[in-house]
Amino acid sequence: MGQPPNLDRFRRGAVALVETIARLRSPSGCPWDREQTLASIKPYTLEEVHELLEAIDADDNAAICDELGDVLLQVVLDAQIAADEGRFDLNDVVETLTAKMIRRHPHVFGDETAATAEDVRRHWQAVKEKESASTDDGSPDDALPSHLAGVPIALPALARAAKLSKRAAAVGYDWPHRAMLLDKLQEELDELRIELLAAGELPSLPAGIEGPVVRDEEVDAEVRDRIEEECGDLLFVVANIARRWGVNPEEALRRTNAKFMRRFAAIEAGCHAAGVSLETATLDQMEVFYQAEKRREKQANAH
Repeated sequence: MGQPPNLDRFRRGAVALVETIARLRSPSGCPWDREQTLASIKPYTLEEVHELLEAIDADDNAAICDELGDVLLQVVLDAQIAADEGRFDLNDVVETLTAKMIRRHPHVFGDETAATAEDVRRHWQAVKEKESASTDDGSPDDALPSHLAGVPIALPALARAAKLSKRAAAVGYDWPHRAMLLDKLQEELDELRIELLAAGELPSLPAGIEGPVVRDEEVDAEVRDRIEEECGDLLFVVANIARRWGVNPEEALRRTNAKFMRRFAAIEAGCHAAGVSLETATLDQMEVFYQAEKRREKQANAH
């Protein structure tokens, strides 16, 4: 643990990789690679990160290795694009990253001490705040640097909610007891209910598959805007609940999405085996297959 790879092999591989990417961007290279910019390549970068997360979720070593390579490709390609535009090159990226990791781990590379992960987090945040302060030109007109600055807008919204609230909590802006969030969750549910239902009263309709399908009524723009706001407030509280109980809300939702996909696939397979199309299958029929898969998963997890 903690040992670098074979450096001779790494040097050979790294040189071959950067030379390959540079060749692709050269006049005799690939037209598609040559026309890419830092802006145009963004969607591919995000896609590769998501595919890496899926490979990690699947615990597939071959896929993880392959997807890490694709993420590395994006880093090297972005750096090559930047070099071609006269901004910076891969050396600057590597040197900046190395210096930052050393600077933010004074308990490893300096005189500080850290006995716990929380100590490490405090060191990291303190160094980040010093770095932010050092970029201030001292002008009295400058706004105070925000503790919430630097949380990427492009992050998935649930993940960003957790990070924003964690930043606020680091300076004391948080619920004194995490159980208070359950009361806050109920408050947000009540406010959402008022917007969703004309009278603000819950109908006596327990969750189930019985009864006729009722078509959703159209919602005017003003009401929809209020519902959107209340849904956002509710999700923000859920992200905070996950954070206070040590759960990553983005991973929690990814896990539930994967679970739903597995169970819906069981519906599709069940309908196909029964010679029934999804379009003509009844809700009762689909629910039987869903619940059967749910029981199968629970039994498999019990062993």
